[in-house]
Amino acid sequence: MLEPTAPSQADAPAVALGPTALVLGAPSALGVWVPELGFAVLPLVFIAGALAVTLGAAGIHYARRGIGRAWIALTGTVLGAVGFFGVVSLFLALGA
Repeated sequence: MLEPTAPSQADAPAVALGPTALVLGAPSALGVWVPELGFAVLPLVFIAGALAVTLGAAGIHYARRGIGRAWIALTGTVLGAVGFFGVVSLFLALGA
């Protein structure tokens, strides 16, 4: 007979925050520093960077409580910040 299983902390949706931030942050950082991509992907880089920073910060918060991995969330947050602030600094430089 099958035994009932109770959900553990590893089954929590918060576990996915860090990897999602990493998946959004990596292309965001890459989109800023590869000039061949041009201005076509800058809005996507901006949005992906902002989402990576937000989800990564939430992932770090939950990782401190033992749910998820902190290094994945931190890496996604840093890469997202590079992409987000890269686009912001580019727009500020072009606007000045």
